[in-house]
Amino acid sequence: MKNNHTKQYTMKKILLLLVAYASITQVRAQDANSSFSLKQAIEFAMNNQPNVKNALLDEAIAKKKVDEITGIGTPQINASADINKFIEIPTSFVPAEFFGGNPGEFFGVQFGQPYTASAGVTATQLLFDGSYLVGLQATKTYMDLSRKATVQTKTETAVNVSKAYYGALVADARLLIIDANIQRVTKLFSDTKALNDNGLVEKIDVDRLELSLNNLKVEKEKVERFKLLSYALLKFQMGYDNAKALTLTDKLDESILAVTALPDSADYTKRPEYGLINVQRQLQALDLKRIKAGYFPSLVAFGTASANASRNEFNIFNTDYRWFPTVIAGLKLNVPIWDGLQRKSQIAQSKLTLQKVDNSMALMKNGFALDYENAKTSYQNNLASLKIVKKNQTLANEISRVSKIKYQSGVGSSLELIDAESSVKEADANYFNTLYETIISKIDLDKSIGTITF
Repeated sequence: MKNNHTKQYTMKKILLLLVAYASITQVRAQDANSSFSLKQAIEFAMNNQPNVKNALLDEAIAKKKVDEITGIGTPQINASADINKFIEIPTSFVPAEFFGGNPGEFFGVQFGQPYTASAGVTATQLLFDGSYLVGLQATKTYMDLSRKATVQTKTETAVNVSKAYYGALVADARLLIIDANIQRVTKLFSDTKALNDNGLVEKIDVDRLELSLNNLKVEKEKVERFKLLSYALLKFQMGYDNAKALTLTDKLDESILAVTALPDSADYTKRPEYGLINVQRQLQALDLKRIKAGYFPSLVAFGTASANASRNEFNIFNTDYRWFPTVIAGLKLNVPIWDGLQRKSQIAQSKLTLQKVDNSMALMKNGFALDYENAKTSYQNNLASLKIVKKNQTLANEISRVSKIKYQSGVGSSLELIDAESSVKEADANYFNTLYETIISKIDLDKSIGTITF
């Protein structure tokens, strides 16, 4: 009996351990699923962002559209059947003299039976059609257009995720810095209050530090709300559930701002937008070719096999009565002769549209050049500003450190100390704002060069 209790206790213990292990494993898996580097965040967006999903669906739709166009050149087979009941049998008129009547007169005669039925199969095969052949050429270009559109959507998504990711990292860093400032001022406030309690400093010194501390706390609340907004934006750009936790594994490092030697001009052919409009031009040129091909004849082969039945009674499906077959095969040639100059007008419209596309391409090339120069100038200016504000940040912290020593030694004023702390706060804010602007300009520069990866 004792052994049974011991075995039951052991089994319960094993089960509890297994459940606990499974729970820990699940939590770790959830933590792993919520932690993202920038590369992983972009990869996640490529699979979950609705815009990317729709672009891939458009690509699948384009593939089915190509299959639809290709199917036009395959045999087309249709079957049909009908059953009719003549309420009144049609009347035909024959010369009366056939039945002994007067010449010039006609008798109305009803031929046929009240019940008729027919069933048949018709097949057609397109042998030649210039427009269709050009359409087949266009299908490959059409698929290429869809793929280019997907690449552009993915590029834009990668840019948006990158900007949002670094925005969240900057918010994290700002919060850490402001927490450190709060800790420093809190200690200084506590020390000054103790000195005031012992009559060594004035009450106004305590009040000034308390005011500075309160301002820092208000600033922290703003940064915390900004952080929540930054993470919400990142989740949106990733296609990530906003209710789920998200952890960023990359660190904010200025090494991400490093670039190789900048070219004198950007290669516009690397931009997905150019690839897209270039394919659109190819499609427009093929459309012009398709319209011109309409001047050529078309040839279709066809065949029909059918059977007909006629009855005085409704016994259409009675096999004792015969169905009468008919089989036809032939060719149909269609030669366009005159269309009222419609096709000529269509050709003129297509040529003008092609010119518009060429103008848009020229404008886009100039726009790419301007975009690159603007991104390069913005990046270089922000990089120069970042060096200055970073130096100012170091100076502000040093001035704060010296002011604190002077104040504690009794040779400095609380006003000087508060001013130094305000300078630290301002220098920190300027540094992170400039750092974020520099990162954004770096991303825009990569986009203008066409080096965004996903």
